[in-house]
Amino acid sequence: MKQIEGGVTAAKGYTTAGTRAGIKKGKTNKDMAMIFSEKPAVTAGTFTKNLVKAAPVLWDKKVTDAGVAQAVVINTGIANACTGQAGYENAAETAKLAGEALNISSDTVLVASTGVIGFTLPMDVIADGVKKLSGMLKSDVQSAQDAAEAILTTDTHPKQIAYETTIGGKTVTFGAMCKGSGMIHPNMGTMLGFIMTDAAISKNLLDKALKGSIEDTFNMVSVDGDTSTNDTVLVMANGMAGNPEITEENEDYEAFKEALLAVNTYLAKQIAGDGEGASRLFEVQVKHAKDKQTAKVLAKSIITSNLTKCAIFGKDANWGRILCAMGYSGAQFDPLKVDIVMASEKGEIALVGNGVATAFDEEKAAEILSPDVVIAKVDVRDGDAEATAWGCDLTYDYVKINADYRS
Repeated sequence: MKQIEGGVTAAKGYTTAGTRAGIKKGKTNKDMAMIFSEKPAVTAGTFTKNLVKAAPVLWDKKVTDAGVAQAVVINTGIANACTGQAGYENAAETAKLAGEALNISSDTVLVASTGVIGFTLPMDVIADGVKKLSGMLKSDVQSAQDAAEAILTTDTHPKQIAYETTIGGKTVTFGAMCKGSGMIHPNMGTMLGFIMTDAAISKNLLDKALKGSIEDTFNMVSVDGDTSTNDTVLVMANGMAGNPEITEENEDYEAFKEALLAVNTYLAKQIAGDGEGASRLFEVQVKHAKDKQTAKVLAKSIITSNLTKCAIFGKDANWGRILCAMGYSGAQFDPLKVDIVMASEKGEIALVGNGVATAFDEEKAAEILSPDVVIAKVDVRDGDAEATAWGCDLTYDYVKINADYRS
């Protein structure tokens, strides 16, 4: 498996486009994107566990349950959440418009929205955007870049990745993009994520692979503790790589899962590192827990601790906040067995051994906490399980961004 250039157009048979439709008045950024598969693709999705679900989530659940999709339409600026029956009808109308423009069934069109909650979509603008995008679709790298830019809200940069691997003697490609910066505390996936592959795989195994991958990637990310109404991760597999269809949990399935995990891990880390106002990515590695669930609970408790996040921002080796977050997590462990090491490209420093402070150098610790990526290595010495979670520091800018988000 190797990383290659590109995003959602990297795999065979996919075209895309991103443009400005004008959803939010007075803005100049791109705000709509479209992805199209030359052939109908097996599809799967994971969605927010928030009881308040946006209209696009409800529509997409119907499409992914049916199992086949051929296009995705994405808009930013308006989330189409908490918009009642009118919101659902607008999601369905968006799919209908795209189906007519692309000469495919509207039942194979997925839709996704992100932005401010409580506003209905300006359907005249959406209609013009769909028509414009359908005539711009291309398979080149620049089009993938345009689409990755068009789905952003408060993100500071596009997030996309592509990988090649070998499955069944054929070269199989995965191309993906996502967006997410605030309201990130997934209980399934991220804000919006789109994964396109030319692999041939059955619907039930695609579902299983996606859900398994989500648990160790997007479900291990938190920026601010808020689970969005619009969280959606979609994967489409059009089979154009020509590999024998994956219908059993064999070597080919393992290769598929490995590539999907690599894609989702990269995207999850990109989201965490680009949290609203963030100045550094904070990674927490919990090792030697008694079971996987304990390791996951401990890791996520640490990255969601606001006090720990503030300490990371201040380059303060305040290890007490880490141990405290572990203690209230609900996971069972022996505090007197815990070792904590902080690491970065500047080196490593042990802060805690057997549950108590070491005689560490504060200046050296501050230096290690200074780079863009900071890692906490937490050893609970109670078993063989491990888990990794990703978050970010908590800065002044987070409050500034969210204090005037609607404007």
